Amino acid sequence: MLFRSELLDTREPQLLAGIVTDFRVINGQRGKLALFKLDDKSAMIDARAEEELINANKHLFKDDELIIVMGKVRDDRFSGGKQLTITQVWDLEQARCRFGKYLRVAVNGKAPDVARLIKEFPAQREISEQGELVRGLAVRLQVQRVVDAAAQDTAGCGGAMAELHLGEDARFYPSDAALAGWRAQAAQGKAVIAYE
Repeated sequence: MLFRSELLDTREPQLLAGIVTDFRVINGQRGKLALFKLDDKSAMIDARAEEELINANKHLFKDDELIIVMGKVRDDRFSGGKQLTITQVWDLEQARCRFGKYLRVAVNGKAPDVARLIKEFPAQREISEQGELVRGLAVRLQVQRVVDAAAQDTAGCGGAMAELHLGEDARFYPSDAALAGWRAQAAQGKAVIAYE
């Protein structure tokens, strides 16, 4: 994601995150139009979204809401600054599902209660034109075995590490509460979403 100060001069869509401020809806030439500022704490950019996107995401388009957006940036001939035309929008949890690859959970000696966490925070399923969509993150357990210093001297190695992919049935919806649950059971609280 880019900060406002890193926006590129390109026609390609760009990914940004920020807090919605000064939100209002006006009647435009082709229907309703939302106008607001997107503040990422480094700067603000004027943003706009068309009626179809507003109607599909009413819960996201309001003041003080953190959103992640995809849109095109262009020069605003009226203000002299930049303007962002939003084409897609997600809340933080949806963005974690869309852009995250998996959750890496550190395990040293004691495995987390995977079944309970999956049951408490199941992946969300929805029916679309393409069929059933599953929104959630896969889980990988990162198992590390550290050899103590005396054994390391005789064996010549410091331990071993492996990642175990838990499969599609172990997907969960990455809400803040779900991530807190995984971190509480991870070794040293290390449960991190991998994005690449």
